[in-house]
Amino acid sequence: MESPALSSLDRSPVKDVLDRLHRQARGDIKHFVRLAPRFVLGRLRGQAFGEIVSPAAMRECFIPIDRDGGRLLYLTARAIGARHVVEFGTSFGISTIYLAAATRDNGGGVVVGTEIEPSKAARARAHVEEAGLGDQLDLRVGDALETLQELDKPVDLLFIDGWKDLYRPVLDLVQPRLRPGAVVIADNIFTFRRELRPYVEHLQSGAGGFDSTTIAIGQGLEYSVFRG
Repeated sequence: MESPALSSLDRSPVKDVLDRLHRQARGDIKHFVRLAPRFVLGRLRGQAFGEIVSPAAMRECFIPIDRDGGRLLYLTARAIGARHVVEFGTSFGISTIYLAAATRDNGGGVVVGTEIEPSKAARARAHVEEAGLGDQLDLRVGDALETLQELDKPVDLLFIDGWKDLYRPVLDLVQPRLRPGAVVIADNIFTFRRELRPYVEHLQSGAGGFDSTTIAIGQGLEYSVFRG
């Protein structure tokens, strides 16, 4: 009996690119050390994350989903047969590669990525193309509340991992395009408990048409299924 083919995640060039990017992302620590005094002072003043640091200040930071979270993205997209995915917060494209690999393994599709910092967007596009997944990418540069206004197909999966004060506005913007059974995954639930508490409470209340739970993977993922 012939062995089944490996997933894209376990084959070159996807595996090679992800391995390298995850290694490079460990260098974020030096940027966090540099920004730590500003962050602590801002927190003491009661400022939100977006008031403390700007996209330009985070230009060199990967701030990616970890390997376990990335594989969960891939497996979820595969399980629901996702072909139309939206991602808020592409950064350098690590999560984008997991999602694009899934859409390709599902027979084809597109990941609509969003990134406000142009230099990051350029590097993300290069990384996705290096992974051989360029045909699966529609990368939109600018404010996500503007770039995601036009979504011409029902969305199977929404991944939220950008500026924390925009989680709910992005969800509200994309929700009318979610198909029944679509999955919404949001990162950094543990890291930004205060900022993201309203987002989590909204989803877990059931009032917005979602069934939702928090998963202890990486920095915490809110995993939500849209009832429609």
